[in-house]
Amino acid sequence: MESLPPGKKALGCKWVYKINNHSDGTIERLKTRLVIFGNHQVEGIDYNETFALVAKMVTMRTFLALAAARNWELHQMDVHNAFLHGDLHEEVYMKLPPGLAIDHPGMVCRLKKSLYGLR
Repeated sequence: MESLPPGKKALGCKWVYKINNHSDGTIERLKTRLVIFGNHQVEGIDYNETFALVAKMVTMRTFLALAAARNWELHQMDVHNAFLHGDLHEEVYMKLPPGLAIDHPGMVCRLKKSLYGLR
């Protein structure tokens, strides 16, 4: 935590709550995550580029055909947070999360790692 430097702006944030249920409807766990308002960022000022690795469908079909022809064992997985917690190269400041701003007025967080919602 530090004071906001002159000429910089701090992005807002909020807590997002989610309830994961078992198949029978009982609660499995309660999840909480901090989400930053990345939609307030301006390209060229707050960030330089965005990147998301995607594969073309023709590449996937070719790979699956090759795997089927050679009887390879395949496993499927889903990665939702591939770029989450990545190192930041820009200076990004975030307002304190709700509940902490009361104890530290006028302070902001300088992010070293990426958060949900950040571009």
